[in-house]
Amino acid sequence: MNKEVVIKQIDVKDIMTKSNSPIGGYCVNPYVGCTHGCKYCYASFMKRFTGHTEEWGSFLDVKNWPAITDLAKYKGQHIIIGTVTDGYLPQEAEYKNTRKLLEQLVGVDAELLICTKSDLVVRDLDLLKKFRKVTVSWSINTLDEGFKCDMDDSVSIERKIQAMKQVYDAGIRTVCFISPVFPGITDFKKIFALVKDQCDLIWLENLNLRGGFKGKIMDYIKEKYPDLRPLYEQIYNKKDRSYFEHLEKEAEKLAKENNCPFVDNETPYGRAKPGHPVIVDYFYHEEVRGSNNTGVRKKK
Repeated sequence: MNKEVVIKQIDVKDIMTKSNSPIGGYCVNPYVGCTHGCKYCYASFMKRFTGHTEEWGSFLDVKNWPAITDLAKYKGQHIIIGTVTDGYLPQEAEYKNTRKLLEQLVGVDAELLICTKSDLVVRDLDLLKKFRKVTVSWSINTLDEGFKCDMDDSVSIERKIQAMKQVYDAGIRTVCFISPVFPGITDFKKIFALVKDQCDLIWLENLNLRGGFKGKIMDYIKEKYPDLRPLYEQIYNKKDRSYFEHLEKEAEKLAKENNCPFVDNETPYGRAKPGHPVIVDYFYHEEVRGSNNTGVRKKK
């Protein structure tokens, strides 16, 4: 990586944290901070609690934790690896925290979900094959390498897609997480066409602009995509959801045209029919938060 990253080691009492995500269970973050530095990342809010003054993406704390010994505690649970960091950051090649975590979890009767933007996960295929239920998800919201590089410092889209195929071909359930969907920029139909034969699920989630990064994204659109500025003003300043409501209908239509199940909640664990991934609708993330089942919206 070209940018300078402040790295330090920290001791933590427990690496497993009770999750408040829609699917519950536990979340595990082997690092504090994320050197991918996504400009739209909700996790940047963490700086309020960790005391970091560095710019998001320019610091990384490497966690040291006591070995996980009571695997029975997690029986029947979901374990999500990488909710506010990426377990496969470039620094993982050196520190191997995520690999250590997987080694300690081998034998657990739980469902693992790994969220990443990296191809380094392929390194750990030997361990992933030891788990009865494991899913690997890649975030891909564009096929334009230039736009990707404007938004984050993760590996190329090509490398992500190649890694997805390797993991899929190894018999492990894979997800293409088309997130966040940038209005007028993300072409989810093109992404679908490219990955449909090498993933079991496709998740869709809208760009949710809240917090300190809203201004940065709006300024970026104004500078790089001025024709889209009125659309972003309509969605994010006037709270008009019609764009995403239309996109939701388009996603459902795409599913029908390709004989793919279309749902607004998570499906039971399993592999999809090759070439017919399940399309899962996660639009309106703020309504998903706090529900009992992934993606099921709160009733108004």
